Amino acid sequence: MPVDASLGRTITAFEGGITTHVITHPSHPERVFAYEVTFLLDHPRIIAVASLKPPLHFHPHQEEYIEVLEGRLAVEVGGREYMLAPEHGEFLVRPWTNHRLYPPVSEKGAGGGEGGLRRTRFLLSGQDTAEMFRLDTVFFENWYGYQDQTVVKGENIDLVQVMSMFDAGGSYLSLPRWIPFSKTLARALGIVVGRWLGGILGYQPFHRKWTTDWQLACRKMELSVFQRRFSDRCQKTK
Repeated sequence: MPVDASLGRTITAFEGGITTHVITHPSHPERVFAYEVTFLLDHPRIIAVASLKPPLHFHPHQEEYIEVLEGRLAVEVGGREYMLAPEHGEFLVRPWTNHRLYPPVSEKGAGGGEGGLRRTRFLLSGQDTAEMFRLDTVFFENWYGYQDQTVVKGENIDLVQVMSMFDAGGSYLSLPRWIPFSKTLARALGIVVGRWLGGILGYQPFHRKWTTDWQLACRKMELSVFQRRFSDRCQKTK
């Protein structure tokens, strides 16, 4: 599938190990976001976190779509790992499905050796929904920014901050499947801890230094009485 990434802007993370071009999806322009993402598999920052998979999570309201354009991409869904390649076409992640994706840097030769997979390039996009707390560019800008802060700068991961950001992105950290009503409980924890308690303690889901559309970020935070105060700073820039 041809993709013109020249029209969008670029988000970089892990000191260039991950590059994300913001685009309009070539086949589905109605989707709320679309990115062409490139993982440089032999980049030192990618190799350094090879054994650290991102957290399992789910989205109650959005379908997420993944299509590999070059190389291979590992996607874990419902406890099963899929190794996606270009011939597999578009992969659908349904709402309420525990999942995560990561570069296959642990594969033989993937670290930049002779014949190794030097990069993975894929399309990531999401369904448009009426919810304001959803996956979109505001969320991804801040999530990438926070990951840089912890991985590159070495700051400790703050679980409340992660839950605050995930909740604002319509995403919730998965609990073990053996826990009764685990997804309902996980979502409730995300709202109570991430949005309510986090807001009281001063955790904000979006930060001006990482956000391009700060007005949209403010409108999102104004939806919660616990986060409304963080949008006050945007009033000064009008």
